[in-house]
Amino acid sequence: MEKARKYQIIIAGRGGQGILLAGHILGKTLVKKGYYVVHSETYSAETRGGDSRSDLIVTIGEEPDLIRIRKADIAVFMFDEQMERYAKWVKDDATVILDSTYIDKPTKNWSKIISIPFSKLAEEKVRNRRVANMVMLGSLSVITGLFEVGLLKEVVAESVKPEWRDVNLKAIDVGFEAAKEMGLG
Repeated sequence: MEKARKYQIIIAGRGGQGILLAGHILGKTLVKKGYYVVHSETYSAETRGGDSRSDLIVTIGEEPDLIRIRKADIAVFMFDEQMERYAKWVKDDATVILDSTYIDKPTKNWSKIISIPFSKLAEEKVRNRRVANMVMLGSLSVITGLFEVGLLKEVVAESVKPEWRDVNLKAIDVGFEAAKEMGLG
């Protein structure tokens, strides 16, 4: 039996970056993996450019004892404003993953900072910046080791509209390969 563990995860960015979809897909993937997951979302009333955040509490071997995160063990920031706003919710020793397309330097001196240009990779390699969230999830599979990329792709194939399936799956591969090439994981 696997040892009980808990992860608190924040994914934050601007409206239009697919943050809520990324949180939903990640949650479904982790549930399929056999973990317990509590997922909540925060977003502004603006359709594009407002605040957008997904929080996940993931437990292995026991049910979650929280319904909201206290301090994230894993934080993904897709835009600098949200990094600055939510830095106080992230542990000093957290794994912090930044979309370096929009973030030049971290707000805090976290112990493990990983910068990957998710949005730039989406635009250059997939020809669609709207799938930067899927590039990020592909990289996250390598960085965290919490789930396999094949399981993520299975959930995406089941969850997104048919016309978005292929581009999202390609974006996941791009993120996975980028993290592997950087020697992460």
